[in-house]
Amino acid sequence: MTPRRLLIPLLLSALAAGSFAWAQDKGTVNPKPLPPLANPNDPKLGARELFARKVLPAALPTRSIGGYTRGCIAGAVAMPLNGDTWQVMRLSRNRYWGHPDMIALLKRLAAKAHKDAGWPGILVGDIGQPRGGPALSGHASHQIGIDADVWLTPMPDRKLSREDREEMSAVMMVRDDRLDVDPHVFTPGHLLVLRDAAQEPAVQRIFVNPAIKKALCREAKGDRSWLSKIRPWWGHDYHFHIRMRCPPGSPECKGQPSQSDEDGCKPSDLAYWFKDSVLHPKPSPKPEKPRPPVTLAQLPADCRTVLNAPDAKQ
Repeated sequence: MTPRRLLIPLLLSALAAGSFAWAQDKGTVNPKPLPPLANPNDPKLGARELFARKVLPAALPTRSIGGYTRGCIAGAVAMPLNGDTWQVMRLSRNRYWGHPDMIALLKRLAAKAHKDAGWPGILVGDIGQPRGGPALSGHASHQIGIDADVWLTPMPDRKLSREDREEMSAVMMVRDDRLDVDPHVFTPGHLLVLRDAAQEPAVQRIFVNPAIKKALCREAKGDRSWLSKIRPWWGHDYHFHIRMRCPPGSPECKGQPSQSDEDGCKPSDLAYWFKDSVLHPKPSPKPEKPRPPVTLAQLPADCRTVLNAPDAKQ
């Protein structure tokens, strides 16, 4: 199974519904291509419609352009779908493309997870689209090739079928009351994998559910400096999100400010996330008005060049 063989059919019109593409959301083994756009030059058209229809990277030198939530990538490469210590999930999304440095990092992490945690390997979720940019569903970030999701479910000790990769559910790591991890599924091996990821020098942040951050703070021994990179954030019950620093050779990349070196484990650091109003927010009395989509003109100017470039050969 090669990336090229999967490309054309993997962009699903079903993704246009805009549901969050978390690790437990299923894909499809019979995807359909997105229909042609009636007016692709409409200046009000969301850039997500344009980037989602690019099934191959741009034939340009590799560069991450813009910011994590408003940018694109030239010269992305694919994460191989299978390795000795990893497998890529949800192939129908066609989001296994990233900066070469991110692909190399994921391969290293997979080997470390196997060695340190005894896992057969890791399950790789979304990295980014072939040319980055806004996606039709699931992520505000993952636009410049240096974000990646890794499932908190260890890779099974077998090669997964295409059906498995689209339909297998990730395991929920958080207790029903949202106050801590589920000890039946969250193991010391998870701590080791997250530590391995955080100790990568190129990694700037790792987003996890606040209950997972709480558990790491409680269980980590010895050198705890890596905990400063572990950040609590919504929606990471089933996977963790790796964010790299801007890579060398990408002067147009706009990263985030460096965080404090503190471990983020003081009660005051975590208190907000466990307030009842945060754990159980009340619904808004009025439906939120949908925001207009980001247009191509609102992305860095070089993203138009990336969008219009010839396809890279695979």
